[in-house]
Amino acid sequence: MSSRITTYLNTQREAAPLAVFRVFFGVLMFASIARFWSYGWIEKFYITPSFHFTFYGFEWVRPLGDYTYLLFAICALSSLFVMVGYKYRWAIIVFFLSFTYIELMDKTMYLNHYYFISMLSFLMIFLPAGAYFSVDAITLSRKRNTTPPQFIPAWTIDSIKLLLGIVYVYAGLAKLNSDWLFKAMPLKIWLPSKFDIPLIGNLMGEEWVQYAFSWFGAGYDLFIPFFLLYKKTRPYAFVMVIIFHVLTRVLFPIGMFPYVMIVSALIFFDAAFHKKIIYAFAKALKYPTALLKTSKKYVASSAISKNYAVAVVVIFFVIQILLPWRYLAYPGELFWTEEGYRFSWRVMLMEKSGYAQFKIVDGVTGRRFYVDNTDFLTPLQEKQMSFQPDFILEYAHYLRDHFESQGHQEVQVYVESYVALNGRLSTTYIDPEVNLAEIEDSFKHKTWVIPFTDEIKGL
Repeated sequence: MSSRITTYLNTQREAAPLAVFRVFFGVLMFASIARFWSYGWIEKFYITPSFHFTFYGFEWVRPLGDYTYLLFAICALSSLFVMVGYKYRWAIIVFFLSFTYIELMDKTMYLNHYYFISMLSFLMIFLPAGAYFSVDAITLSRKRNTTPPQFIPAWTIDSIKLLLGIVYVYAGLAKLNSDWLFKAMPLKIWLPSKFDIPLIGNLMGEEWVQYAFSWFGAGYDLFIPFFLLYKKTRPYAFVMVIIFHVLTRVLFPIGMFPYVMIVSALIFFDAAFHKKIIYAFAKALKYPTALLKTSKKYVASSAISKNYAVAVVVIFFVIQILLPWRYLAYPGELFWTEEGYRFSWRVMLMEKSGYAQFKIVDGVTGRRFYVDNTDFLTPLQEKQMSFQPDFILEYAHYLRDHFESQGHQEVQVYVESYVALNGRLSTTYIDPEVNLAEIEDSFKHKTWVIPFTDEIKGL
């Protein structure tokens, strides 16, 4: 077994697939940041709000005022450096740090595909994606008067395939539940609103279409990485990737994510396919094609750096495989309590809406009054807060601190909260008798969330 692992780790492949992946990754990341900036979302979501929801353990990550624009500029510039392969290692480190900081600034903005970009960019730190078809390769060839390496360890390409496989398979496993398969929820709520889409809009209200989308979505996620791995089915699978993600882009406002997944799927094709793309780029950009000719040159690295990279990547994937299962440590319905829901590739599985009315009590005078949430939260923040327990608790602590600063003493915070999940009638969500000001945030089970009154079977 150990000899097989050693043989695999020493196996070399042409670097073209990783180089193409790097170029497209940089292009799409720059486009994503430019899109976010052009829509005025930096100011709307990070500068204008007076309060920001934070991730547990990362409360120190906050927007930087007007310097938030500088943070986005650094992230955009680093994505361009990644794209062209200039100072690649430093560029991808800066991109990972800046993008992840942006992601952590306000929990309200959490999306699975932001998490995916953070994890992917972290992984790319340990991959020699700048060794071929890059500014770094030109610099190295001129400095040493030789052609740059064209072969890299096979595991560096396969690691991206593995990450994509984890994302897809876990997303598929999460869909194996009774709401998704047997009630077509939440697609039965979402699809009828897409009646204005040309050609297919009239079908969105048909129940059989909603069930077809649900079952096809589960099957696609579960099996598409395996069809991409198999050479004979790969071209057809890639066509399916394009159709699936273009359709999701048309139906749902999920930004650049479909394009990221389409481009990422190219990594499954062989080197000959990627070299055609590289030669097309090289011709358009006047890149010296002499540096692209195949030769048995390998990326040079010391045994220590190689072993370090392999060890970090192995630990990374152990975490990625285990983390989505942490919800099993909590009692109750995952969709209801959301304990262990984030960072587990559960994509578009539920429709929740809520109502949360907070009552403030002065513990000394007994005076009580209700809070107008619009005084402190943006509409998006209020919407997200109304059905997520950790949001509700953090906001309650903010209200406690705010009103104590206004002169109230021993402030108590209670909430009247109702939530509806996947078309069910709304029911009481948070115990109205619990003083949230006294509850400390932690990874422990939130006993103050009223248990779910129905049952959702499945993973």
